[in-house]
Amino acid sequence: MIHRISMEHRNSFTLNCNGRLISLDRPKIMGILNLTPDSFSDGGKFNTEKAALLHAEKMLTEGAEIIDIGPQSTRPNAEFIDSNEEIRRLGKVISSIKKEFPEALISVDTFWSETVRFGYNEGMDIVNDISAGQFDKKLYETVAQTGLPYILMHVNPIYEEMHVKKKFGNIMVEINKFLLEKSQNLLEVGVKDIILDPGFGFGKTVDDQHKMIDETEYIGLGKFPVLIGISRKSFIYKPLGKSPLEISEETQKLHYKVLKQGAKILRVHDVKAAKETVNAFLKE
Repeated sequence: MIHRISMEHRNSFTLNCNGRLISLDRPKIMGILNLTPDSFSDGGKFNTEKAALLHAEKMLTEGAEIIDIGPQSTRPNAEFIDSNEEIRRLGKVISSIKKEFPEALISVDTFWSETVRFGYNEGMDIVNDISAGQFDKKLYETVAQTGLPYILMHVNPIYEEMHVKKKFGNIMVEINKFLLEKSQNLLEVGVKDIILDPGFGFGKTVDDQHKMIDETEYIGLGKFPVLIGISRKSFIYKPLGKSPLEISEETQKLHYKVLKQGAKILRVHDVKAAKETVNAFLKE
């Protein structure tokens, strides 16, 4: 039997981001900044330093507290690039945002240890890894050396199969087994702050993903804060026969549902709409 997690426990999380203690008592919005030419909904829009800085400013003004910079697309059939190309795409974007907006938290979406090292030296605050350390065996150790918080996502173990839909007996049991085992590995190498991401859009059926929404409160059994990334995901728009840009209303209803179950970070493209949802949740 899964026991209901107390709200009091779920509200007690903090993150040490480069010496700044960040409370998660109030949910945070993470705005997505893709530096890629091939992301599925905004590829090529923000892959210059000026465009990236302007979009970061827009999202921060609208209510984002974290900017998640993605130098590599992880959509199905995306181009696979190495850390050298990621670092080239990142350029001075991290340090430029930090200079203009010193209060902003910067996460970098990467599974390469070399990119983590580069990002850390440029001033990043959080490592957002879709691979759970499975694509670069030095990643956990590198994250531990930086002392940064780490976002741990549930995903298939091989890059080429990360979008292959698996048959799960019980999706929540499988996710928790994976995340709790990996989080133990992280703690053992010295990573102190862990955020859990159940991995919407990565190798899961539509039904499984709706079950993940319905049972968000059980992710990690209350041991770690939870990030939810459902923005423009196909499990929402494909069954409705809509495009990724036409599902704002449906997405916000799901955001509200996961916030009520203790989700602490929403990773989104549409910051303004997500901020309105968070505000409505906080007024309850």
